[in-house]
Amino acid sequence: MTTDIQNELLEEMRGPVMWLTINREEKRNSISAAVLAGLSDALARANKSRDVRAIVITGAGTRAFCAGADLQSGKSFKFDYSEPYVGFANLFRQAKQSTVPLIARVNGACMAGGMGIMGMCDMVVSSDKAIFGLPEVKVGVFPAQVLSVLGNLIPRRVLAEMCLTGEPLSAAQALEYSLVNYVSDDLDGKLQWLLDRMLDKSPAAIRRGLYTMKKIEAMSFEECIAFTESQIGLFALTEDAAEGQLAFREKRKPVWTGS
Repeated sequence: MTTDIQNELLEEMRGPVMWLTINREEKRNSISAAVLAGLSDALARANKSRDVRAIVITGAGTRAFCAGADLQSGKSFKFDYSEPYVGFANLFRQAKQSTVPLIARVNGACMAGGMGIMGMCDMVVSSDKAIFGLPEVKVGVFPAQVLSVLGNLIPRRVLAEMCLTGEPLSAAQALEYSLVNYVSDDLDGKLQWLLDRMLDKSPAAIRRGLYTMKKIEAMSFEECIAFTESQIGLFALTEDAAEGQLAFREKRKPVWTGS
């Protein structure tokens, strides 16, 4: 089933995987209000459904994953300053709380705000033709919001150079700096390989595991160890944990319920 929001964000369920495709190819898949609203709505619905095991975010065509803000609109950096929260920042907040894995399929140029969408994802598979850049200084602004999701993903000096020069990285460099998981000339083949390695695992363990990983990121060591020592007992109480251990003893594949 495929649905769309003003045709600018395509949504399709491929088995247990929700595919979200930014469909503004003629504008290098830049972010519009409809794209932002669609991504937010889709993430909210996916996290309420046990049927969605993963979310893939990509762009239409082969030229661009997402070029960031639509500079041609002339409204890219105009905000309602009476509102303390900005829509793009709220999307990052949603991604941070998501217990459904987010995977970026970077099929082309990943620039500016597109780096934010890529950075908010848990894993990234990239085309070998993709480039990654933060060119905001070239138009007199700075990649402020995206720093919140990139700061822990890439060495600080590399990030500083990208921000201050506006010059991009190649896909090979992105892989070298661990900004992406994989680079391949067979993008969809590698993506499916990664999905297959995850979708046969316990849904309950992945859901609660992502929650745990994201919660401890800003904790001190003592806070982290206290939180995780309480969490391990909860993992063991799930039906999936009982089934997984029984299947191991019986030397068979587990049958997950996701509970």
